[in-house]
Amino acid sequence: MLMSLKNKRILITAGPTWVKIDDVRVISNIATGETGILLAREAKSQGAHVSLLLGPVNDCCLDKSIRILHFKFFDELRNSLVKELSTKRYDIVIHSAAVSDYRLKRVRKNKINSGLRQLTLKLVPTPKIVNLIKKIDNSLLAVAFKFEPHAKGNRLISRAKTLFASANIDLVVANSISNRYYRAYILNKDKVTEPIMSKEKLAKELIKKIGEHFGRS
Repeated sequence: MLMSLKNKRILITAGPTWVKIDDVRVISNIATGETGILLAREAKSQGAHVSLLLGPVNDCCLDKSIRILHFKFFDELRNSLVKELSTKRYDIVIHSAAVSDYRLKRVRKNKINSGLRQLTLKLVPTPKIVNLIKKIDNSLLAVAFKFEPHAKGNRLISRAKTLFASANIDLVVANSISNRYYRAYILNKDKVTEPIMSKEKLAKELIKKIGEHFGRS
């Protein structure tokens, strides 16, 4: 066991987020929450106390000792994250949830008529949840994800590096998937790992690196 993670408090976000179109329809994304669930399991196996903010995906196979907080909508995720970081003490946040980048400028009331020949939806950007983490608690270790489908190598890494400045993040996972092949890199401000070719290996390697950070502290 990595004793450096024993009894550390970790908050992980995972899964997709929804934004409303009307009372029955939403805009979502194709995230499965698998990476966050794997990270939660791995962190728990290393002795950490894990809280998982989980979007609308199945959680039937998670250890009952992992504290799960469910959300569906963007505002629920943001509000829960802020509440957790403001009222509880965490050592680590891993923000792997696939957050909605846009929301409707005006949510329609009731159900939009399904017989319309054309429907125009006006979208506006959502606030960047990742930017809140260090503003609430600058002492914790913050890990963010940058998913860029089909991006490879230097292009993927370059886009991920922007999070160090914009969100004051400590570690960034740059990941992509192309032709069903998964690829990820773990970045700090100075180094980049060799490519990691599965979510299972990423979870083990990321938790290991987090443990090494606290081992040096």
